[in-house]
Order: sequence, then structure tokens, then C-alpha cells
Amino acid sequence: MKKTDVQVCVVRAGGTNCDGETKRAFQDLGVNAEIVHINRLIKRRNLSEYDVLVFPGGFSFGDYVRAGAILAKAFSAKLGKELERFTDKGKPILGVCNGFQILVEAGLLPGFSGISEVPEAALATNFPIGFRCRWIHLRHENSGRCIFTNKIPEGETLRMPIAHGEGRFMFPKEKEKKFLDKLLENDQLVFRYCMETGKPAGESYPANPNGSFYDIAGICNPEGTVFGLMPHPERAYYGWQLPDWTRFERLPKFGDGRLIFESVIEYITTKL
Repeated sequence: MKKTDVQVCVVRAGGTNCDGETKRAFQDLGVNAEIVHINRLIKRRNLSEYDVLVFPGGFSFGDYVRAGAILAKAFSAKLGKELERFTDKGKPILGVCNGFQILVEAGLLPGFSGISEVPEAALATNFPIGFRCRWIHLRHENSGRCIFTNKIPEGETLRMPIAHGEGRFMFPKEKEKKFLDKLLENDQLVFRYCMETGKPAGESYPANPNGSFYDIAGICNPEGTVFGLMPHPERAYYGWQLPDWTRFERLPKFGDGRLIFESVIEYITTKL
């Protein structure tokens, strides 16, 4: 598939944000990206016309009930069959921050046995409690399963910003070990919070900014085509977005976030 034929759908609903930045990132790579309100998707039922589906950051529907829960249930109830066909065809789905929360609430992640009717994990209130808006370090843990990180070497340390109040990744306490073993066995663990050196954060603040279990910052489904992460790659796409850009003798043109967008476009244009 040619880049000019690729169609990206960035979902909008009340309370979403960063949809514009996400659209711009995809367009910078030469593909077509469109911001589409969920009501329009429901009315037209044309999800199959797109090659990539993106749930951006924000606070969809005010994050009432739980973060991402309302949009997740609305999407599943109105477009559940279309969403299932989309995933069955191996089309990529990306969830950033609130989008990650939506994918978990919709049962798409971790997706151990396909789309789950009830969430198998949670993104709970940060610990320590409070909204976190800062740059953090991530270690890439995936061995090649995730199509969104195939341009990132395993073990590489990246830098991206977070902005959330509910990002603490959790499994049910009684299933923590079982589910973690599944993540590792299936190569579903993608990013962990870490020190600048790449050493695991050890669930300690501030390297782990929200208290996530096993320092988990991003995971994919067993097929590697559905990916959710709490950091914002679209806010780390250009070099001028870096927090210390004035300290560079020669400012890099791009930030680490671009690698995620590059990876999925490479997958689309070469594999689908």
C-alpha cells in the first residue's frame, strides 16, 4: 500500500484533546489522517474505510465513572461488530493516555483471549495521588511483537511526556503474577518506566510517576496490532517539543515519539 492511500481515523468525543497533534504527526509522514467525531462514525458506520484507528488523549466525557469508561462502552455498544472486524483484519489501533484507558475499558487490552467482555486490567488513580504532567523515561521491552515499536531497538531508552491523573496500571491482585507471566510470555509488554540510565524504576516515584505495577507504561495485544501507552508520543514528535530544546548545540529535528508513528506506517505500507 502506498503512503498516499493510507487512511487514519483519529476519534474525537467530548473532552478529548491532542487529536490535532496526532493528526499532524501522521500527516507529516505522508499519510491521510482525519479527526472524526464518534457520532459521525456511528451514523456512517464506515470504520472499515480506515486503515488505522486512534484514540487520542484527553478526558473523554469528563472521565466520569472511570477514565475512558463511557467512550469505551459507547464505542463497543454502537460499533462493536465493526471494531471486531477491524481487529480481526489486523488493522492497527493506537490508544494514547485516555486512549489507553479506553482500550482497557473496552476489553481490547491486554486481550489475552480476544476482546474481553469485562476489563482484564485497570488504569487507576495515580499514587501518589495527583495529576502528573512531566517528561519521563521509558525502556522499550518488546522483542518484536508490537508493530508500533518495530523501529525501536529492544532495551532502548526513550523520553516522552505524560499528562494524567489516572495512569496506574493494575491487574487484579489475585491474578497479578498469572497475567504478568502472560504479558511476558506473549511479548505484550512494550514500555516500562525507568531511570535516565535505563534501569527499571522499581515502582518508585518519580521515575515511575503513577505507581504502575511492574513499572508498566504501555502494552500491546497478543497479535501486536493494538497498542496502548500512557505517555504522549505526539507531544514528542518534533525536536522543538523537547523540554530542554534550548540547551542543544544542534537541535534534533525529531523527538522519540516519531518512531511510534513511523513504525505503524511502515507496517501498513509493507504488510497490509
